[in-house]
Amino acid sequence: MIDRRMMLASTAALGGCTTLPRGAATPADPWDRAATIVAGIRRPTIARATTRITDHGAISGFQNDARPAIRAAMAALGTRGGRVLIPAGDWRSDGPIHLTSGIELHLAAGATLKFSRDPRHYLPLVLTRWEGTEMWNYSPLIYARGASDIALTGSGTIDGQGFETWFPFRAHQRPAQSRLRQMGIDGVPVEQRVFGEGQFLRPSFVQFLSCTRVLVQGLRFIDSSFWMIHPVYCDHVTIRGLTLESAHLNSDGIDPDSSTNVLIENCTFNVGDDGVAIKAGRDQDGWRVGKPTARVVVRNCVYSGSAGGGLSIGSEMSGGVHDVYAENYRMESIIHALYFKSNLDRGGEIRTIAIRNIAIGTAQSVVNFTTDYHGHRGGNYPTNFRDITIENVTCREATVGFSLAGAAAAPLQAIALKNIAIDRARTPLRARNAEGLTFDNVMVNGAALTPVRDTGPETFADVLKS
Repeated sequence: MIDRRMMLASTAALGGCTTLPRGAATPADPWDRAATIVAGIRRPTIARATTRITDHGAISGFQNDARPAIRAAMAALGTRGGRVLIPAGDWRSDGPIHLTSGIELHLAAGATLKFSRDPRHYLPLVLTRWEGTEMWNYSPLIYARGASDIALTGSGTIDGQGFETWFPFRAHQRPAQSRLRQMGIDGVPVEQRVFGEGQFLRPSFVQFLSCTRVLVQGLRFIDSSFWMIHPVYCDHVTIRGLTLESAHLNSDGIDPDSSTNVLIENCTFNVGDDGVAIKAGRDQDGWRVGKPTARVVVRNCVYSGSAGGGLSIGSEMSGGVHDVYAENYRMESIIHALYFKSNLDRGGEIRTIAIRNIAIGTAQSVVNFTTDYHGHRGGNYPTNFRDITIENVTCREATVGFSLAGAAAAPLQAIALKNIAIDRARTPLRARNAEGLTFDNVMVNGAALTPVRDTGPETFADVLKS
């Protein structure tokens, strides 16, 4: 929710466009920078050897456990690695699949891999990051730690069976969630943050921890356990051509977390939360780790879900996020299309962001910066938002066009909005604590907008109820 000091503004005359001072250098084109990042991302190198899980005893049918055969196939490839092929058919895994260096897990067309619905199958505990705080918990369904040159590919389906298995945990998670957050604040050693059975903290669907040269391509992931594709502390990550479907809350599509050199492209999100959610750790634990997410390119994606943000940064972003480039993203019906979220516990900074060519059907908000995201625990560490450009955006209808809230101690800095058209919006603009906010050809309800000063109390909830 937005602070009650938010202002409510109506349309005004065109203005607010700034120019460089005489003699200043022309800024580099951010999209040249994006192209350079993509060109530099390294893909996995996988040996040509291939082994089928049926060569290791797997029998098609959801009544059979294929996990021993999958593990045997990986072992057979040895340290040289190669491709483990899951052929067309119905396959079940009673427990997680842990990828090792040099392994590609490939699901052929017509293959469906279902994970079991027994949480005890996801023991023993593994090191993970849960909502931005390190701890030991149930294993993600597909997991790798410290691996290089790994891949998940194919055109098959991976089913987490999360709604029946894991989503009920959400109703019971608050005590453990609060305890974990306090451990992060207090600096409790990570080896003492032991959760798992009886604590109700759900594991990610796919998590790569401290891995390099990672590829996830072509697959369909459905019914997630929690966040869907979650690279943590990874470098050189390519995620492309995925279909992500999961209706329940916290089924974020792709969450790069304290990771660098990441490409996300040609993905379709039909999820019950954010499509792409860029993260970098939570509060003191995020500062301790000190790893930003940087050099991320998101392009040519579609969001057709019903909740969350199409593209969000935060709220767990205490390690910092910078150099993010997103383009050609279509969102049909969304809550917050472009969502920058933090609160006064997070600290850190979000900077050097460029977004363009976004097509939105309906939204509660088109562009939303909040420094009052839920979960605030009373700190006074405002996040710095600066050097963010959003351009070439269309939206048919929005409740709020632009909701731009900086903190009093850390105003928004250098936010540029260009060539944006919102056909209809109940509330065109609210802005508070913003310096260097510029509008260039921003049209709402058929009239041009210009930044204006904070004029009084209003909350996002009030606007939605009016």
